[in-house]
Amino acid sequence: MDKIFYFGSTATSGNNFTDREEDTKRLLCNFRNGINTILISPRRWGKTSLVKHVQEQMIDKTKIVVFMDIFSCRDEKDFYRQYTNAIIRQTSSTIEEWMSIAKNFLSRVNPVFSFGTDPINDFSMTLSFGNKKEDDFDILDLPEKIAKKKNINIVICIDEFQQILDFEDNIIFQKKLRTVWQHHNNVSYCLFGSKKHLMSLLFGSQSMPFYKFGDVIFLKKISQDDWVKYIMGQFEKHNKCISKEFAQRICQTVDNHSSYVQQFSYILFNKCDKKVTEEDFKYAIEDLLGQNASLFIRDTENLSLYQMNFIKALCNDITENFTSKEILNTYNLGAVSNVSRIKKSLEQKELIDIDNGKVTLIDPVYKLWFKRYIMK
Repeated sequence: MDKIFYFGSTATSGNNFTDREEDTKRLLCNFRNGINTILISPRRWGKTSLVKHVQEQMIDKTKIVVFMDIFSCRDEKDFYRQYTNAIIRQTSSTIEEWMSIAKNFLSRVNPVFSFGTDPINDFSMTLSFGNKKEDDFDILDLPEKIAKKKNINIVICIDEFQQILDFEDNIIFQKKLRTVWQHHNNVSYCLFGSKKHLMSLLFGSQSMPFYKFGDVIFLKKISQDDWVKYIMGQFEKHNKCISKEFAQRICQTVDNHSSYVQQFSYILFNKCDKKVTEEDFKYAIEDLLGQNASLFIRDTENLSLYQMNFIKALCNDITENFTSKEILNTYNLGAVSNVSRIKKSLEQKELIDIDNGKVTLIDPVYKLWFKRYIMK
């Protein structure tokens, strides 16, 4: 469906997907050549849209892309169930083939299929797990076995991969994954997630099993020039007009944040008659803040005084030197040793990003809301 502006769900094709040309080329090349990829960026910057966009470009029938989101997985067994369901469902097209794969490759774990009124789209498989490591390895090796049997290549895309850090004995689980996956010749992996500090820990620490597992891509924001062209084009396509200045102001207001550019533009499109006015623009800002206020209040109400003060400093565009005497005193951040604790806590809450020593608020609209309603 070609919407005017696209937010709240995944944009993959047509006029809903903008720019990302270099990222698309790089990821498509990795998929075609069997290179493992780690894709990292904050939430709602377009990772999932990019992966699914590349998936649509894979028209070679000898290469299959399997997509799964493990955000709901709470333990290792949950992962295995979702892993097998996704692989069998997305690499085969008939019930008979599903049953054959399960019988031939998963006999150790006694797979049992359940079908709804629409067997092709409404099916699930339960597994009877034992305590043998070999059973787990059989499951993890499933895509390689299928790929060899069908003479194809498979790319397994796993969203919210950092979720595995919440599993019990997660280091042991990571070692299992790495032990099996590193020997796959017909299967490659695209692992991506929105918690940058956790993804960086998983793949950037020499002590972790997934260190140097593949090509690491830190997704950047779409440029203002590309956004402006896209915004103006969408207005024109639907018989409305927005000036280059207003399109630029949208991008500047939300710091080129993908989801917010789309949401802000959508509000403004619906508000204006034929041409965007200053009154329309001011209305759209208020509406954008209002739509997100409940989330911002939730994120703020559990902050400590020191954390609130730290965010006030960030809202005043201070990004470094927080341990200097002047900043400590001006913003009442406590002792020097307290600053690292504040940073760690806010990073875990996904409120800040730390890059090359500089600290920024992840959510630009939260920054705008905080300045207007908390620092007033």
